[in-house]
This record gives sequence, structure tokens and C-alpha cells, in this order.
Amino acid sequence: MPAGRYDGRISSANETLFNLPPPFADVTLLEAMFAAKGLSLDEMVTLSGAHTVGISHCSSFGDRLPRNASDPKAMNSRYAKSVTRKCKSGSSTVDQDIYTPNTLDNRYYKNVLNHEVLFTSDAALESSKTKYLVKQNLKPYLWEAKFKQAMRKMGGIGVKTSANGEIRKNCRLIN
Repeated sequence: MPAGRYDGRISSANETLFNLPPPFADVTLLEAMFAAKGLSLDEMVTLSGAHTVGISHCSSFGDRLPRNASDPKAMNSRYAKSVTRKCKSGSSTVDQDIYTPNTLDNRYYKNVLNHEVLFTSDAALESSKTKYLVKQNLKPYLWEAKFKQAMRKMGGIGVKTSANGEIRKNCRLIN
């Protein structure tokens, strides 16, 4: 990412809610939210791969538990049981990728196809509109290259200037 950029003068976690797709989003909403930021459908699927790292709160995917066997995009039964067990055990969080939770890799796409993703928005990538992109991102090294490009492009969205930002003396504090 480019260095030497301006930071905002206000920092609020609530501001992110308007820019992040909700976990219950379908592919139509996802596409619209990314398009509003100038990102393509391919970039949306590529950036979704970031869900290969991190954790999620059980409350963020509670609408998918218990598993609805009649839903073609439902979690597979083994995965749903594992996630349910973890959430009921008192843990409020679950790894987003049970296989490589601390590695930024393209395993996420295999998880999508195997119905081993937490969010409705992740399962939505199995739609006829995006499934071929999911499969494409399984190719070795392709996703990594596309992810770098998409992250650079996303980093250019809403860039601050001296009129609405500042270069901080301490990155953790507003000047």
C-alpha cells in the first residue's frame, strides 16, 4: 500500500458499518455494495477471500444455525455440528477458516464450495453469477496476485487529503 497518506481526524468503529457488507447479504447486495465503491464482481469475490483469516462472533452467523437442510447453501452437516458445539461451549467466537485460520491463503474458496463458511454472504458466492470466480481463485498463485491488486485498488477509495485529514505524528493518536 502507498505510504505517507493522510489519516482521518475522527476514528469511529461505527463508521465501518456503512461500508462493510452485512454477514446476511446475498450476492445482489454484495455486488451493489462493491460496485458503489468502484469494485468489480471479480474484485468482490477476490476480496471476500480475506475471510480465510480471522474470527467471527457466533451472533454474526446465528441465522445459519441450526442448519437448514433444505437450503442448498446451508453449512454441511459436519461443519454445522462443529460450529454449533463450539458456540454452545461458551466460546463466543469461531475461526473463519477451520483449516488454515492464521494463514492468508486461498483455502477460503474450497471452504465455500464445501459449504464450510460461516456467513450467508460467503455462502452466496456459490451463486451462478460468482461460482466460476470462486473456482478460478482455487488456482495456485492466481488468487494471491488478484488479491494484491484488489487491495491496492481498494486502498485508493476515499483517500484523505489535507482538507479532511492529517499526517499523524503518532499513528495511534489524532494530532
